[in-house]
Amino acid sequence: MKRNAFFEGCRDGFPIGLGYFAVAFSLGIVARNAGLTPLQGFIASFLNVASAGEYALFTSIQNGATYFEIALITLVVNARYLLMSCALSQRFDSKTPLIHRFLVGFGITDEIFGISIARPGYIEPSYNYGAIFISVPLWSIGTSLGIVAGNFLPVRVVSALSVALYGMFIAIIVPPAKKNITILIAVIVSFIASFLCSVLPFIKDIQSGTRTIILTIVISSVIAIIKPIPELNEENN
Repeated sequence: MKRNAFFEGCRDGFPIGLGYFAVAFSLGIVARNAGLTPLQGFIASFLNVASAGEYALFTSIQNGATYFEIALITLVVNARYLLMSCALSQRFDSKTPLIHRFLVGFGITDEIFGISIARPGYIEPSYNYGAIFISVPLWSIGTSLGIVAGNFLPVRVVSALSVALYGMFIAIIVPPAKKNITILIAVIVSFIASFLCSVLPFIKDIQSGTRTIILTIVISSVIAIIKPIPELNEENN
């Protein structure tokens, strides 16, 4: 059972890893401008699997920020993963050891969270390990190769490659939205709210990661109150 879940995670994590590779390549160019070596870029990406978080990290290094400033801005930008980890932990069997919850939380990204939360029933940690096993190394390698290539490739080419990640994310949320009207409404409301927050005065000046956290809490709380998800044991009875 665990072996099957692991290989299913590898299967689902492979296209995610390809999208990560393209995006990480462009981040590698930013890391190179900040003075990082390919090895340093690999380690930074492996320990901080987040495009916005790494961009904030590399630009902070380039601007000569202090260690405290770098740690603080990285924490704020990546704070939404705390919410995702808490939400995902509720889908584990109550007997799942704490170490598995920590390890799965380490590899949480928007896309891995999406494919994990979409699985029916309890989530097997081996599934996440499979997705992490494939996607995180590709992400880290992409950063290193981006540093090596520098500005060799045209900016338009790198930007075109990064579009694949957004297309993949859409492919993750569309199938469950087609099956569940509540999810569809939540997705539409999220799109509209995100757009409005990016153009409204004062609100648009809030850091994008902070806006994402606020919207996530507000929208998910409202949906949970209006249409709570039945407990798994209730569904099986």
